[in-house]
Amino acid sequence: MTYVDGFVCPVKPGRRDDYLAMAREAAPLFAEYGALRVVETWNDDVKTGKVNDFRTAVIAEDGEDIVFSWIEWPDKATRDAGWEGLMQDERMKGPQDNPMAGARMIYGGFDVILDARK
Repeated sequence: MTYVDGFVCPVKPGRRDDYLAMAREAAPLFAEYGALRVVETWNDDVKTGKVNDFRTAVIAEDGEDIVFSWIEWPDKATRDAGWEGLMQDERMKGPQDNPMAGARMIYGGFDVILDARK
């Protein structure tokens, strides 16, 4: 089954277009290194939880938006090799004025245990 990297990240106020431009540049690089799919989603219905929620998980500041993203890989070995290459690729440096607050991003790799499609 596939392997997935998941990310939740705050984006600085008013930087949606900048974030999307950065994501559009990065997506083909992930594909070049073996990713099957890159999905970026923008907060729309993110409710405040009683104990925790997406905003508190990334310590979002006033005015920041939340991005929930995932990268689908054919397997963990491809993912591991892909990330190794990506981290050495100069094209992954990103902009000087990064639209996301990367220090507060949460992320991890996940084994797919169910993929129910219509």
